[in-house]
Amino acid sequence: MKLGVDAALVGGEFVSGDVEIDDGLVAALGLPASGTGLIATAGFVDVQVNGYAGVDFSAADVAGYQRAGDAMLAAGVTTFQPTFITLPWDDYAAAIAVATEARRVTPGMVGIHLEGPFISEERCGAHDPANIVDPTPDRLAALTAHDVVSWTTIAPDVPGGLEAIRAFVEDGTTVAIGHSNAAAATAHAAFEAGARSVTHLFNAQSALGHRAPGIPGVALDDDRVWLTLIVDGHHLAPEIVRLVYAGAPDRAVLITDAIAATGLGDGTTELGDRSVTVADGEARLEDGTLAGSVLTMDQAVRNLVELGIPLERALASASANPAHAIGDPTRADLTPGAAADVTVLNRHLDVARVMRGGEVVHEA
Repeated sequence: MKLGVDAALVGGEFVSGDVEIDDGLVAALGLPASGTGLIATAGFVDVQVNGYAGVDFSAADVAGYQRAGDAMLAAGVTTFQPTFITLPWDDYAAAIAVATEARRVTPGMVGIHLEGPFISEERCGAHDPANIVDPTPDRLAALTAHDVVSWTTIAPDVPGGLEAIRAFVEDGTTVAIGHSNAAAATAHAAFEAGARSVTHLFNAQSALGHRAPGIPGVALDDDRVWLTLIVDGHHLAPEIVRLVYAGAPDRAVLITDAIAATGLGDGTTELGDRSVTVADGEARLEDGTLAGSVLTMDQAVRNLVELGIPLERALASASANPAHAIGDPTRADLTPGAAADVTVLNRHLDVARVMRGGEVVHEA
């Protein structure tokens, strides 16, 4: 079948013409254009999503994972990594057990992101400081024993933080640093220890200064590091977003950091064991602290374009870059032979159609 598009994003550039799909794979590019104005890109990948459409992953059952995954298709997301904020330690075993079963039966789910519990109380953000614990050998062993844990956020400045990074890296888990007050020297040490990402760059971490670059300055300067960004108009100023894309566009990864209220409008919801109020598109704790977002991935792409980021860069930040960040280049591009996970957008960058494995799974 043909996608009926006028161009496709391949290798960070648009290739004019239609795309053919055969037997679940991309078969050919550059066929006669359809004249519809539609464009195709590899399916969007969200590496940090706490919940969606009424589902909080840390408290969900298997059916909840499936409902949330289905709801994300409307935003073009074909691959997602459910995220747990810092939970009471005794809650992890049950939540991870459910996630293990959910990954087995939920299309597009690649594993879970543990955003904590080894983070800094100084930069805990919306995480409950009462749930933060140090990474003792027993706790590390308890978490690294589960292969469903694909990604974790660690503060390298907490006692045992660098050792925890090494343990997770040795286990094959992607490590991000975040919720941390680490100075530049400690951030450098974390990346030397194997950390390869920063969780929501600039948010809940040491600040960028001209003599004390903090986590953001070190991460921007290190070509090994993925830079995850919440571009919802609340977490980052426009100038900061443009600064990141001026210096490191190929390492920018859009995340939604979405919570259960996403898609449901204003009201009160849960994020882990915290109560969050959503009003006018902002999710906040009672004390005013930002608590995730109600951002969707397609809106994040549109927000980037409105800030002046080229469309090719914006789309790659939602597709190719996060696919490479999770270590799965097969999901990164629409090259011939690649799996046909595809998001099709109209002239307004609204999602028109989504395919997973060559099958249409959403159509507007």
